[in-house]
Amino acid sequence: MILIELLPTALYAALAIWFMRPAGNGRPTGGGGVRSAGLAAALVIHAFVLSHQIFPDGHMRFGAGDALAVMTWLALVFYWVESLSSRLDGLHMLALPAAALCAAAPLLLPARHEIGNAASPLFRAHFVMAMTAYSLFTLAALHAMLMSAVERNLHRGRLSRVLENLPPLLVMEGLLFRLITIAFVLLSATLVTGIAFSEQVFGKPLAFSHKTVFAIAAWVVFGTLLAGRHFRGWRGRMALRWTLGGFFVLLLAYIGTQFVLEVVLGRS
Repeated sequence: MILIELLPTALYAALAIWFMRPAGNGRPTGGGGVRSAGLAAALVIHAFVLSHQIFPDGHMRFGAGDALAVMTWLALVFYWVESLSSRLDGLHMLALPAAALCAAAPLLLPARHEIGNAASPLFRAHFVMAMTAYSLFTLAALHAMLMSAVERNLHRGRLSRVLENLPPLLVMEGLLFRLITIAFVLLSATLVTGIAFSEQVFGKPLAFSHKTVFAIAAWVVFGTLLAGRHFRGWRGRMALRWTLGGFFVLLLAYIGTQFVLEVVLGRS
């Protein structure tokens, strides 16, 4: 079973080397039908492994290692879909080595928690949407930081070999807003299911905890960003600041809740 769980790591590592192979002009090359098909096959295999890790024997277990693996899988799925219409070799070269490491995270970080209410299809849908939204917003934040690094280096008149192979900033910006739009829709659905079906999903009426308040605040921030993009044409540094600000608020919803309870309110 361990060999099967390590298969996605091996496939991603092999694909990373393949994407980095130099073409005749000395630059890395990727894309193309064969590489795209290879990446699609690796993603399908990884999805199969993840389903058996998270949903063993009809139960549902989840941990930090699973979160990392799911996040990188979603990143690769998004970039693979986008690569069907745009050349994203530079992003694949960055994402695949990280994916190779994170695919092994469930083995390196094996601690998992049993998820209650997992038998409820509504709860599973709620959990999957929440996890997908959080993962895509994390990817959007990393993508925004990468864009910021490219912009700074362009202003200095020099780019490292890694950065110079990335798509143009306009393409990167388009990817960023598509990421945020998808994640915003999923976060909206997460909040709606959590609020409308709280008793059925969680077995108790909705309580406005710190997690709920921060999640709604993050929804407002990202909604404002998308509205600003649509009506005011926000882009560049303005968009990057709002993206990182929204991600920080969302981070407080998932990580800061425990800090507030234990440190600020002194509860165990």
